[in-house]
Amino acid sequence: MRHILLIVLLAVPCLLFSQNVTLSGKIIDSQKLPVEAATVYLNSAKDSTLIDYTITDKNGQWHLKTKALKTAATLKVSFVGLKTYAKKLDAITADVDFGTVTLEDNAKVLGEVVVEGEIPPIRVKKDTLEFNAASFNVKADANLQELLKQLPGLEIAADGKMTINGKEVNQILVNGKPFFDKDGKVALQNLPAEIINKIQVTSTKSKEEELSGQKATGNNASINVTIDEDKNKGMFGRGTVGFGTSGRYENSLLANYFKGDRKVSVLASSNNINAIGFSMDEIFDNMSGGRNQSMWSNGSSFNINGMQFGGDTGITRSNIFGLNYADKWTKGFDGGGSYFYSDGKTDNTNRSTETNFVTKENESDEDLSYVNKNENVSRAYRYSHNYNTNFSIAADSTLSVYFEPKFVRGYTRNNTQAQQTVNRLTSGLLLTDTRGEYANETDNKSFSNMLVINKSFRKDKSSGISLDVRNENTLADGYVLNNTATDSYDYTGGTATVSQIGRNILRRNRQKKDEYIAEAKAYTKLKDSIALSVSMVYNNVRNTENRRGFNYNGTDADYTSFNDAMSGFLRGSEQRFSPRIGIGRETSKMWANVEGGMRFIDFKADGVYTGTVTAINKDYLRPYAVAQLSYHLTKTKSIWASYNYDVLLPQASQLLPVQDIFNQLSSTTGYLDLKPTETHNVYLNFNDFDYASRSGYSFYGGFNYNTRAIVGYSEINNNAISQNSYRNVTDTYNSWFGGYWSKSFKKEAHSFKLNMGLYGGYSADKGYLNTKPYEGKSLSLSPNVNVTYKYGELLTVNPFYEFDMNKTNYTNYAVSSASSSIHKLGINTTSYWPKHIVMGHDLAYSYNPQQASFRKQYYLWNASIGYSFWKDQLTFKTKVYDLLNQNQGITRTVSARSISEQENTVLKRYVMFSLSIKLDKFAGKKQAAEGSVISF
Repeated sequence: MRHILLIVLLAVPCLLFSQNVTLSGKIIDSQKLPVEAATVYLNSAKDSTLIDYTITDKNGQWHLKTKALKTAATLKVSFVGLKTYAKKLDAITADVDFGTVTLEDNAKVLGEVVVEGEIPPIRVKKDTLEFNAASFNVKADANLQELLKQLPGLEIAADGKMTINGKEVNQILVNGKPFFDKDGKVALQNLPAEIINKIQVTSTKSKEEELSGQKATGNNASINVTIDEDKNKGMFGRGTVGFGTSGRYENSLLANYFKGDRKVSVLASSNNINAIGFSMDEIFDNMSGGRNQSMWSNGSSFNINGMQFGGDTGITRSNIFGLNYADKWTKGFDGGGSYFYSDGKTDNTNRSTETNFVTKENESDEDLSYVNKNENVSRAYRYSHNYNTNFSIAADSTLSVYFEPKFVRGYTRNNTQAQQTVNRLTSGLLLTDTRGEYANETDNKSFSNMLVINKSFRKDKSSGISLDVRNENTLADGYVLNNTATDSYDYTGGTATVSQIGRNILRRNRQKKDEYIAEAKAYTKLKDSIALSVSMVYNNVRNTENRRGFNYNGTDADYTSFNDAMSGFLRGSEQRFSPRIGIGRETSKMWANVEGGMRFIDFKADGVYTGTVTAINKDYLRPYAVAQLSYHLTKTKSIWASYNYDVLLPQASQLLPVQDIFNQLSSTTGYLDLKPTETHNVYLNFNDFDYASRSGYSFYGGFNYNTRAIVGYSEINNNAISQNSYRNVTDTYNSWFGGYWSKSFKKEAHSFKLNMGLYGGYSADKGYLNTKPYEGKSLSLSPNVNVTYKYGELLTVNPFYEFDMNKTNYTNYAVSSASSSIHKLGINTTSYWPKHIVMGHDLAYSYNPQQASFRKQYYLWNASIGYSFWKDQLTFKTKVYDLLNQNQGITRTVSARSISEQENTVLKRYVMFSLSIKLDKFAGKKQAAEGSVISF
């Protein structure tokens, strides 16, 4: 089946081929001068759907290759300040040259009013693709995410990853500023579509590239949404209060105040349903598992400024509060800041079975492979305070400064009651039996900052100097507790002899990291298409770890007896100097950049263990190399390729002979002769989206080849007690690949969208077990199919299927191979009929045929019905989670050393009753742009 699906995915683009035609012409203004960057586009005469588009070159010439049409269409040409040209075409079946078209002046002064030409649905401005939000048809109460889904070439995967024209979107801004955070997840769910004016898509730039005006060197995309001037003054917000059976509850609030450049937002949430707290889904609100997200994992999650919300195993009671402020105080000086507080309490019961394979020197040797069975009951608590600020200063048109300090204070505590047994795989004999308590506590403090200064020597910013300085300082104080007893069984002579290993130890840890990075760069353009840069990068990082172990003292009833063997000190520092030179070339279709240099690395490490001092001082000289290529084959087809060489030095804990014997079943010590990891990284991406046929596809692949890597080295005795260290190996690699194809159809009120994808990877891992080398080569494949059917604004039906497979072949192992697979099948439906009522059903089925220790299959069915009233400002909902009461948190993982199956506590069936309120108050009402409404 997998091979058939792959063939289909490769063949689909070929099947889409149909007759192409070329439209061409030249655009001039009333002064007979060529008009550059005018938008030329085709609209369907029937429903004004955008068919295709292009822009004029510097000579005013344009060429539009599109699909032949047997139905009527309208050709339009638009440019700011000039009258829009329109010509109706009964059909397009052959090439047409429209000759020279003159755009007349259209700015007429009527008192204080200036009337301009029609706003086109799409414009291309240099390296920015701009969409007119008013040209896309969405429901009256739609949010920003629903609006973005209408953009041609934009895809949102089940895991929330967004791509546009094959590029992953990693930044969403509002009026050029973060809305709580740059990833934009809060903005996606909560900004109403009706206040959006423009949607601008461009390549994501670093802050240094942004200030200097240089080309983006990454392959990610950034989306900036601008707010209508009429809507940029007002308030809007949403809130939900919900109570349910089994003591479940959800409460959330997001309130916003906009006035020109000033934006103030407040966010708050409290729930015990594993929710992120502010998704504001119109069907399931914050319900974890809405749209079946928790079918494959226990709840959805994401990060804001480095903090994770949602996604815990177990059941979490969480509270968050956030405040975001942005403003422009004077000309050339703007900035803002945010504060987040979050806390959570998580209860979880974990059961797991892990089969660990051990290498054999000879086939006749005893198989020492073993099985770990664990049952842990844990309770965790955490909180964090996060302060973020940013300031932008434009001293003049040539000097820019950006300053971004961040402060974080966090705390975590975890207590676990544990029971673990280890049995021989082949005979089932009991080797060890451990029970007791583990606990840990950590108090974290961190400060980070980024300062970027750019000075341009030319008005076009093609020449200048920049300075980028960053720091990260972290301090973590805490302890770990091991209060357990282990019975170890020896079967020598045929009779079991039991010995006991006990631990009642508290180890206090202090970990500190200080990292400083500075880059000074000079850049210039030698010719129109050639750019040169020279830079020096300095990096200094220092890590220290101080462990102090204490045995329990019965006399003091506290941990006061110092344990030298459980203590130790580790310190490592690394300084890098890297002079670099880069050269780039940019044409209308191609951009390429190559940067090379050297790395001068000074590495020092020292440690103390049981009175013995060890110190290391090593110098390394390694090359630095980065290359990128972007090539546009046609208006819709493009290729991106990149390469870089990287060097990763071992940590002090991997090098120094400071032994960690805190766990009685597993100890670890460093290895002095370790060498750095050296990696070659290659990435290639090809994508194409054809606006005329509403179809697109993308293929990508990456390859990381380690000429040398650091891996684990273990010796395991007859009782499955391991002594661990590290060694170097050569020729390991990791590769990944994927592709998707998307096609949209529309006929009157019926619309279909078909998505097919294939994702996978192939890797070779090496290591040492019982001093013997092993190798595991793993293949993973995940084909998927997703269909969305819409009947106007009344009904949406979304069936989907996904198959995940992983297989690992072993060399010099107790087994030759191991595999896991899971089938995922489901359907989501949403109905907006009758009026004021919205209903949703999510039904998903999961089947894991290799699951041995736990249930192989289950269904997850969520249902919701809501009624809107008071001018649709209030919505009452009844939601049922896990209607069949079958949800389970089971995972199976295959690695190069083991097969693991585990089950965690998950939410079970409950009913939630909620009331949501939506309040929007703006300075003006939504005005339709002159022209036609566009829908995709």
